[in-house]
Amino acid sequence: MKISIVIPALNEEGIVGKTVRSVPVEELERNGLETEIVVVDNASTDNTANEAREAGARVVLGPKRGYGNAYLTGFKEAKGDIIVMGDADGTYPFPMTYEFIQPILKGEADFVMGSRLKGDIKPGAMPALHKYVGNPFLTWILNFLFHAGISDAHCGMRAIRKETAEKLELKSGGMEFASEMVIEAARKHVKIAEIPIEYYPREGESKLSSFADGWRHLRFMMLYRPTPFLFAPGIVALAVGIFLTLTVAAAGTSRLHTLILGSLLLIIGYQMVLAWLHFGAFGSVYGYSKSSGIIEKIMSYHSLGRELFIGFLILAVGVVGGLYVLYSWSVTGYGSLYQLQYAMMALILSILGIQTIFSGMFLSLLLLANDYKTDD
Repeated sequence: MKISIVIPALNEEGIVGKTVRSVPVEELERNGLETEIVVVDNASTDNTANEAREAGARVVLGPKRGYGNAYLTGFKEAKGDIIVMGDADGTYPFPMTYEFIQPILKGEADFVMGSRLKGDIKPGAMPALHKYVGNPFLTWILNFLFHAGISDAHCGMRAIRKETAEKLELKSGGMEFASEMVIEAARKHVKIAEIPIEYYPREGESKLSSFADGWRHLRFMMLYRPTPFLFAPGIVALAVGIFLTLTVAAAGTSRLHTLILGSLLLIIGYQMVLAWLHFGAFGSVYGYSKSSGIIEKIMSYHSLGRELFIGFLILAVGVVGGLYVLYSWSVTGYGSLYQLQYAMMALILSILGIQTIFSGMFLSLLLLANDYKTDD
């Protein structure tokens, strides 16, 4: 059996050589595992490639920058039956590689995740915000949505059978690659094992951005499962907004504060439902998720035409209502405006109409992109 240690590296001069030499090649080969170390040089501008090569690694050039792009290149270049993943910055314990892959060697799992949160995080290795808030929160969401059953979804030390990695059909080029790998493994019912590991302070400058990278992971999960994030709260806000708005309109009394609140909830709720539709359609077109029956019906030229027609119709009613309010105002000599309810209703309808029109245009672009993909 062969094993490939795949290490992405971007400007890791001064540590990448030490990381490569920390791989226990002799121990692995003594136990019958032919070993190669593949360092993916992710367009470094320093001496990273030469240092890795001198330490004994096979260096390949990653044509595109990005965490995911580097691993996608490394997976293609890897010749091993098992691929072990880890960063070049000295944070992960490569000396325990043989112990780490035992679940795969014993046939107990096809994918092994390291767990820093169940292991030993050395002082200074992980910011408190990541340790106590970011990682646990994002891991909880991932487990809730996809039932992965792991404790540290963003641990970068992993091992996977190459044939299993190929079945996952991974495609993300950035940091969300880490989430995609776990999500796809959970969706395809891959046997996952978890090994507690030690996590060390990195050497060199960190390339992570806490909030930007956290948002990328969250956004990616929304792409797979938009309903809990967008549709569920959106439909609640929409329902409450419609109820408050119609209640005020039916009462015929001046309850401006209630009308404003209802209008706000109605517009926000409607926008969230449209965003749910957009996320679902995008995920379906680009192969991240299966489309629901509703999205399949909407993603057709006839349905998109009807959406545009409905949008223009709602907008027209709103404009007509607004013109009536302006006419009534002019008749009174442009004094105090007493038809605030009509004005608010005209504003709401105009906004909903514009939202619907642009939603139809956006979905039309996605449908066009899908046609180009089919032709290719």
